[in-house]
Amino acid sequence: MNKLPFKIGDDVVYPSHGVGKITDIENQVIAGVKIELFVIQFKKDKMSLRVPVKKALKIGLRHLVSREIMDKVISVLQSKAKTSKGMWSRRATEYETKINSGQLELIAEVVRDLHRGNDDTDRSYSERVIYESALERLATEYSILYKIDLKQATDQLLELIKTKVAA
Repeated sequence: MNKLPFKIGDDVVYPSHGVGKITDIENQVIAGVKIELFVIQFKKDKMSLRVPVKKALKIGLRHLVSREIMDKVISVLQSKAKTSKGMWSRRATEYETKINSGQLELIAEVVRDLHRGNDDTDRSYSERVIYESALERLATEYSILYKIDLKQATDQLLELIKTKVAA
């Protein structure tokens, strides 16, 4: 039997759902074929997902990022925001695609580009939802990596963005 890329208890990132934990590896017979599945629990959404072991890497399931990659993510957060003009619907689609890629550097771009500091009054509902979704994904992985709670992680990330603004 091949060595599995993940084991029970691993925190993993599923691209379109964010951080979850592998709680089991089970076998099911689907259409007469025995398939081995990772069972992933997403506490935030109170949801579980079954992912075929053989397709886990292909669909983008990954381990949490390392501190080195998180350092790159932080430098993305602290870089100059890209202000793109044009239709919001097109930009919203691009932002959603970045968030659902599961790639933390792309998610950080969304947070950086949509961050407005305390001036949140002129932000549309959909922009706020996209921003909060990206920030929550980023903060969740940050909180697990640095072993702090989600609120602390969010506060620290927002502080890192502010240091860019002040610089």
